[in-house]
Amino acid sequence: MASSAILHFSSSLYFPSSYKTRTPTFPKHLLVRASLNYKPATSLKTNNWQWKFKDNSVNIYYEEHENESTEPAKNILMIPTISDVSTVEEWRLVAKDIVQQVGKVNWRATIIDWPGLGYSDRPKLDFNADVMEKFLVDFINSPNSPVSSSGEDLVIFAGGHAATIAVRALKKNLVKATGIAAVAPTWAGPLPIVFGRDSDMETRYGLLRGTLRAPAVGWMMYNVLVSNEKSIESQYKSHVYADAKNVTPQIIESRYELTKRKGSRYVPAAFLTGLLDPVKSREEFVELFAELPGKLPVLVMSSAGAPKRSKAEMEALREAKGVSRFVEVPGALLPQEEYPSIVAKELYRFLQEDCEVKA
Repeated sequence: MASSAILHFSSSLYFPSSYKTRTPTFPKHLLVRASLNYKPATSLKTNNWQWKFKDNSVNIYYEEHENESTEPAKNILMIPTISDVSTVEEWRLVAKDIVQQVGKVNWRATIIDWPGLGYSDRPKLDFNADVMEKFLVDFINSPNSPVSSSGEDLVIFAGGHAATIAVRALKKNLVKATGIAAVAPTWAGPLPIVFGRDSDMETRYGLLRGTLRAPAVGWMMYNVLVSNEKSIESQYKSHVYADAKNVTPQIIESRYELTKRKGSRYVPAAFLTGLLDPVKSREEFVELFAELPGKLPVLVMSSAGAPKRSKAEMEALREAKGVSRFVEVPGALLPQEEYPSIVAKELYRFLQEDCEVKA
């Protein structure tokens, strides 16, 4: 009975993942242009950073977006939403918009892929929220990281679970930042947010997780639940995007390729069943923001078309202590990808009005 419930729900889940081993593509996305002032040219550099975790050396893919100005630049770290099709692509147009702005501060953006997702390596680790937090802390603090020279001048933009993991790291004082923007922040995985976390359900989640990680049957179940174009299209049209017309065949094909890379099922197995949840309740979620250090500027960007349960968690932050700015934008769970110019406009306003003095 539990199995049938899980299978039914999976057709509309959003659990991001990874790419085939090939050169990253740069597909065209819907772009709603805002009236912004643009610099004439930007550059994009791609590279890999080595994450040392236990006995593993994991290649982490990242992109650096900057304009061609000779002026010193301040750093933005953009972190994709965690899901089975998580990718730097969701932030690419926002990054381009922001680094082209003519203002008091010259901004550069670094976008990273999580370990086990996007273009990064996908080792068979026991992924959980602590592992993901450890990665983020190591990336920001490592002397050979592309943002290592940022210090307290770093601004973080993150979506979904990534936003909450970043807030948790800031709350623990494990990383330093000048500001953080949480875009459509979430904290509960697809199954726990629907079916809860009582002991019976936790047992079922464990069984599903173990099955998804298994050598043969795991791939079979993963192909049924995640790695097929119909399932991905259903996810995008039901709750990843707000407007089904924005879901193009090119997007579905690109995201489908993410799910076919070796090791692609390990992070989704953890995310789907709640192991990547950084907190266990709405109260803990709100408390994270309330306990952020000092007068850190915090923007929460809620999305108007988010699924009902996810929207309720975002709205819980509207009057929350620690949140200095709350805005609503169109979109569902990936507003930064579906409406990049609108999101970029709000983020740039946050940079100008709340972060540039500190930067």
